[in-house]
Amino acid sequence: MKKVLPLVCIAALVLLSIGAAWFSSGHTQAAFTTVGESTESSDPQRPIVAERPFEVQVLVNGSPLAEYYARGRSYVEATEGAEYKVRIHNPLPYRVAVCLSVDGLNSIDARRTTAWNASKWVIGPYDTIEVGGWQMSSERARRFYFTTERDSYAAKLGQASNLGVISAVFFRERRPMPVRIAPPPRPVPGYEEDGARERSSANKAQAPNASGEGLSRDERRVAEAQANDDYAATGIGRLVRNDVRFVVMDLESRPTADLTLRYEYYPALVRLGILPRPYPRPDTLRRREGATGFEERRFSPEP
Repeated sequence: MKKVLPLVCIAALVLLSIGAAWFSSGHTQAAFTTVGESTESSDPQRPIVAERPFEVQVLVNGSPLAEYYARGRSYVEATEGAEYKVRIHNPLPYRVAVCLSVDGLNSIDARRTTAWNASKWVIGPYDTIEVGGWQMSSERARRFYFTTERDSYAAKLGQASNLGVISAVFFRERRPMPVRIAPPPRPVPGYEEDGARERSSANKAQAPNASGEGLSRDERRVAEAQANDDYAATGIGRLVRNDVRFVVMDLESRPTADLTLRYEYYPALVRLGILPRPYPRPDTLRRREGATGFEERRFSPEP
């Protein structure tokens, strides 16, 4: 029989394969830690993938960013200064715990550990959570936002070697009690987040030929980035309320799923070949590709 332990007794969990969890009154739920060696026998034939796919999405203003699949991984386009959340969906009929790292740092305690030893968020059966920032206490979090490498939270902590990556590793609850209910309707994207932060980019230098004359929007974005040579990272933003509480979970030692998202600014995605490179205007070949043979006209017009 497992008991919920007070925070002062957390060190005792080193001897147990128990995940101590935090539950939120809102959308987010966080496990405090998972430590120790599991006594469960590992089956090398057991698949590490879920019965149905887990989902990890990046939300800006409540809407998921488009994902581009290339090089065996998924990419999303970051927008400098934009706050974002990470939406995580559990498709299973029982609870799971997920460790979420941003720029190589755990989103709960900003530590860099193995997935098994990392603090984790808890997701209920068929449930979806949204993690919107770095958890600073049991009541407060500081928002994620896209910024430069120099301004990133990881750089401030001297851990700027894994920037531009969001990773989620899922662990199933051992001997869970299945919940015999139908999955609820999925969240509908498109709502506008209250209090969305607008960040000024006035300190961003302009390229000499990025004034806008004769250049398309995509060409200006590439020119500006080439002048600054900035890459995307995640900053530590404004303080928001995010209440969580402590619970206990008994987890399987083998991950059920491991999902990774790479994020970059538009020019970097172009350089990587993820997005097409903009051509100087006018793009004659693209115009010719859109040509048609006929139109509704009765007679030939005067030139």
